[in-house]
Amino acid sequence: MTAANFQLRHQGDHCLSIDFGDVISAETGLTCLAAASKIRETRLAGVTDVVPSYTAVAVHYGPDSQTGLPTFDSLSEQLIGLLKTGLPRADLDARTIDIPVCYGGEHGPDLSAVAQTTGLTEQQVIALHCAPGSMVFMLGFAPGHPYIGIHDPLFALPRRDVPRTVVPAGSVAIANRQSTIYPTRLPGGWHILGATPLKLFDLTRPQPTLLMPGDHLRFVPISPEEFDRLSVQAHGGVS
Repeated sequence: MTAANFQLRHQGDHCLSIDFGDVISAETGLTCLAAASKIRETRLAGVTDVVPSYTAVAVHYGPDSQTGLPTFDSLSEQLIGLLKTGLPRADLDARTIDIPVCYGGEHGPDLSAVAQTTGLTEQQVIALHCAPGSMVFMLGFAPGHPYIGIHDPLFALPRRDVPRTVVPAGSVAIANRQSTIYPTRLPGGWHILGATPLKLFDLTRPQPTLLMPGDHLRFVPISPEEFDRLSVQAHGGVS
């Protein structure tokens, strides 16, 4: 794929940002993932980390044992030349993962309020949230914490005026046409529609994070009974 228009800018003295625009979309997200993959594979001297996000890729750099510390200008020149040669398709090996969700009730305390705000019934909110097209754009805020989108404009809801100090692990929440799934007990201000029994982050697994940028998701409604059964499985027999 051809590299989209991009700009480079300073992010401190050891990081630069490659910006691919300011509009969140699946196309831009895939461009960021493809650019990050190509930069990692090229192993540019001095580059210590490459972090894709919704619309940009952060390239962290430090002293290299052979070449010393790259400058913003020297690294920018290399990155521009690299990106202009084209990008790989970021979605060729994308996974599709089912995320079971128990909506409403004790697991989804904000479902009723979201239905009222959007003018939908609770079942319509669930159906809209389960519509095809959800993709993991990035991980951030906490280990294994995914940012998922982009949902119907009806879900363009601002975050809660008063964030919760504690959100249970597995909570599935929306805000600003996006979803997130809290991997552990965390503070949060998103609107909680339900919860998944799956463990999003587990250091005992070879790959601790269940979800990765570029994954396609299918949210699947389940009953409270199914939630309890799957929760016992996911937590090794401990409910």
